[in-house]
Parts: sequence; structure tokens; C-alpha cells
Amino acid sequence: MTRMDVEERELQEIHEVHEEERPSAMPFPGGREFEERPAKTGSTAGAVLGAIALILTLALTAAGLWFFREVRRQDRRIAQVNQQVERLNRRVGGAEQQSQTLAQQAAQAAASAKAAAQQRDEAKQAEENSAAQTKSALQAAATAQDQAKQAEQEAEEYRKQREAELQQLQKALGQIAETHRTAVGLAMTLGEKSIRFDTDKSDIKPQYHDILNRIAGVLMAQKQYSIYVYGYTDDVGTTDYNLKLSARRAEAVRAALVQAGIKSALITTKGFGKSDPRVKGDTAAARSANRRVEIGIVDSKILTEAVDQK
Repeated sequence: MTRMDVEERELQEIHEVHEEERPSAMPFPGGREFEERPAKTGSTAGAVLGAIALILTLALTAAGLWFFREVRRQDRRIAQVNQQVERLNRRVGGAEQQSQTLAQQAAQAAASAKAAAQQRDEAKQAEENSAAQTKSALQAAATAQDQAKQAEQEAEEYRKQREAELQQLQKALGQIAETHRTAVGLAMTLGEKSIRFDTDKSDIKPQYHDILNRIAGVLMAQKQYSIYVYGYTDDVGTTDYNLKLSARRAEAVRAALVQAGIKSALITTKGFGKSDPRVKGDTAAARSANRRVEIGIVDSKILTEAVDQK
């Protein structure tokens, strides 16, 4: 049974109730026509009510369908809006992440720019310092060059002066004993023509003291010189014994020079034994020539410069 049938039945029941409660018809002229009119009227009213109920039902059904469709449409719209909102949220999240990334990149770029600026400033400062140091170095080099040139001139003047002194000294000593030039001064050989040593002897005979006194007199007048006394022997005897003998001969000459007036601190001695003979051979003449003492007169300043250069 449909809803329309239920509503029509309810309307009939209501109509029947009203018919039962209606009072009996009163006598009315044309009595049959009067009695049949209510029956027709009730039938027409039922039809009208049924039509109205049908219309209402159709209207309600149509309204329900429209409302259902509208709800579905609104649901779809809400779903679309939710999707759009979700997409927008994702975009906003991506935009925020991108914004953070850009902010980090900007901060890194700023830090890099600051570091680059600092490096540029440091490089500029280093360049300025380097330029100042270069200028200072050039000035120092120029000053050093001038000083070196001046020192060279002074050294040349000194060499000329000392050369003249050495020539005079060589001439003076050459009148006493055999004297020759060396790289740092002069060398005198006190051999058999000036001082003779007997075999296995280191003492100086009295007749030779005058020669040593004359040598001391010439050397005491000189300044800035050092004196080296070297003793030698012939080839007779062992190497060790001859080294000691040659050292005693050098010490004997030193003692005579000190006694003549030369400061002992200026004299250094050493014995070389039978090494470096003047005359090779084992003859008496050769051995007599090799028993000797040599005196080296060295310019102290030239010697010091040679040591510094090494």
C-alpha cells in the first residue's frame, strides 16, 4: 500500500466520521434533490483531497529529490573545496619550505659575501703590507748596497795600505832571513843560512840570538799581526819523536822572541816533524836544510775575514 492510498483512506475515515455526526436532513422543498446533493458533494471533496494529497506527495517527492540532489551537489562541492584546500595547504607547505630554503640560501649567501668581503679586505691589507715590506726591503737593499760599496772601498783602501806595509815589512825581514809573500801575510824561513839546529837538538845557539832580536825589533813595530812559529826536523828518527822535537824547536824560537819583547799572546807554535821537507833526500845537506823553523806573519784582519767567509 502506497503513501497516497494511506492518506486517501485516512481522508475517507475522516469523512465518514463527519457524515455520522451530521444531523438528519430537514424537510426541504424538492426533497430528493436535496437528499442527493450531500452525497455528490462528499464524493467531489474526496476527489479534490485525493488530488491535493497526490500533488503534495509529488511535490514532497520532487522536493526530496531536489534536496537529495542539492545535498549530493553540496557534498561534491565540499569535497572539491576540501581537495582545493588540501592542494592549497600543500602549496602553502611547499611555499613555506621553499621560503625557508631561500632564507637559508640567503643567509648562506650573506655569510659568503661577508667572508668574501673579509677576505678581500685581508688580501688588500696583505697587499698593502707586502708593498710596504717590498719598499722597506728595497730601501734596506739600497742601504746595504751603499754600505757594501762603502765597505768595499774601505777594504780596498785597507788592502792598499796593508800591501804597502807588507812590502816594507818583507823588505825589512828579507834583510834578516829568507822571506816571501803568502795569501795572508809573510813567511820567514830560519834555515841553515840563519839558524842551524844540530841533529836531535832544539836549543838555540848564542850566535843566533842576534837574528831573533832583529826579527823581534821589526815585528814589534807592526800592528794587527799574529805570529805563527812552525818547527821541522830531518828524516832521522820516528815520526812521533820528530813531532815532539819539532815542537820543542818552535817553542825555543818563541821563547827567544818573547824574551826580545814580543807579547807571548801574539805567538802560536806547532811542530810538523819530518813532514814537508824543503830538500828531499837523505844527504847531510838535505837533512841540514830540513832542520829549520818557519815564522809566519799573518794580517789579523785578513785572517778574520777569511775565517768569516768560511
